[in-house]
Amino acid sequence: MLDKCGYLKLTDFGFAKKIDFKTYTLCGTPEYLAPEVLLNKGHGKGVDWWTLGILMYEMMCGHPPFIDDDIMELYKKILEGKVSFPRTYDKNAKTLTKKLLTADLTKRYGCLKGEAEDLKRSRWLMDTNWIKLQKKELSAPIIPLFSEESDTSNFDSYPESDEEAEIPRYIDNKDPFHNF
Repeated sequence: MLDKCGYLKLTDFGFAKKIDFKTYTLCGTPEYLAPEVLLNKGHGKGVDWWTLGILMYEMMCGHPPFIDDDIMELYKKILEGKVSFPRTYDKNAKTLTKKLLTADLTKRYGCLKGEAEDLKRSRWLMDTNWIKLQKKELSAPIIPLFSEESDTSNFDSYPESDEEAEIPRYIDNKDPFHNF
């Protein structure tokens, strides 16, 4: 979500939990699950860096990198880890996305000794003024229009239950959001 100044806000911490080392909880959107979650070996904060890679890809392509109507096939694709990037994907963003979508935790950005600094030093993000960003001194590319603080007109309307609406399914893997 965007705040009134156009800065990102994270939401939906319904299943969030604080862990010291590992957990074995399986929850989340299937397309975003990290390989270590699927393998049930226990997982930690590395899954959040994986998820950032998925989110980055989806924001740039309009769909997640691993898609399939069959859940077991989807999990197989995640475990195989083969990501196809369109030619329009920025090459520096592609390098960072690949570093985030690395199954090996000893090589995944965010999990290394440098932690988040590795991402900040990537070619795609290296020109970001992190101090100004934190202070909200940079101009956001999108500033939402709203009439009052409780205005929800920028959000899609969703029915209260699945029975009230048909959930759209993917048509094919080439353009999964064609009918949305």
